[in-house]
Amino acid sequence: MKWNKFRLKTTTVATDIVSSMLYDLGVEGVEIEDRVPLTKEDKAQMFVDILPDIPEDDGCAYLSFYLEEGEDSEALLIKAEKELEEMRAYLDVGECTIERSQTEDVDWVNNWKKYFHQFYIDDILVIPSWEKVKAEDEGKLIIHIDPGTAFGTGMHETTQLCIRALKKYVKKGARVLDVGCGSGILGMLALKFGAGYSVGTDLDPCAIAAAHENMEENGIPEDSYEVMIGNIIDDKSVQDRVGYEKYDIVAANILADVLVPLTPVIMHQLKPGGVYITSGIIDDKEETVVEAVKAAGLEILEVNHQGEWVSVTAAKRDA
Repeated sequence: MKWNKFRLKTTTVATDIVSSMLYDLGVEGVEIEDRVPLTKEDKAQMFVDILPDIPEDDGCAYLSFYLEEGEDSEALLIKAEKELEEMRAYLDVGECTIERSQTEDVDWVNNWKKYFHQFYIDDILVIPSWEKVKAEDEGKLIIHIDPGTAFGTGMHETTQLCIRALKKYVKKGARVLDVGCGSGILGMLALKFGAGYSVGTDLDPCAIAAAHENMEENGIPEDSYEVMIGNIIDDKSVQDRVGYEKYDIVAANILADVLVPLTPVIMHQLKPGGVYITSGIIDDKEETVVEAVKAAGLEILEVNHQGEWVSVTAAKRDA
């Protein structure tokens, strides 16, 4: 299907009100392009693996919207231009020029693949299914990852912090629980490091499909890695299914605001002497998580940093 695309040039200060005006005129969705830098809070909430370089903010913003062929776009544009002229009396709306073009349907789900290529995390090669392993990499520890719509390519600093901690603490035959498993990368790498069994939980149903596809790519049998949907913090049925005092390691690469209520719950899943690996912590939340970990009765083993992100690793004391 072809769509008529309209790209309106305005200012960053006018973005919200112009978008609202377009919605009122019947536009169902607006794509916003600007150069406003991401704040720490933005980065913490987005948890983006593949983040593009953004040029310096120039105060301009572009609002793109799409109308099907046959829709009365001219009438809508006339109304929009009238509204924009009226806004000029109280707001800097900028040029308000509108570029017109046609576009085909885009496969948004797979479009990100052009940005994701094989890379190393120390001596681990992370490679998508559409690329080949080079001859010089044949002997390395290799994991095939196609995250699809689930989080976790291994490119994000928080994931790398978790991977290094898992590599350090996983012992042969260990049972590992990954809370917020996404693509399954942590649970699968734990198995490659020598763990005997992994369990992953996630709130996003996309994680189930992504993890199963990645298990197949890596030759991991279903009886060594189980993935389930549900909130382990407050869902007793998920807690029961995961099991109590069964895990040598629990990993949680989640936001600090989730780690705080999660930590006292996870105490019940950890074996005595088990290790708790947390990440996803923006640096100004480090002390908040450290205090929550201590309050739950865990002993801090180490705190590691990469960029603006923090990983806290702790242990449950032996009974």
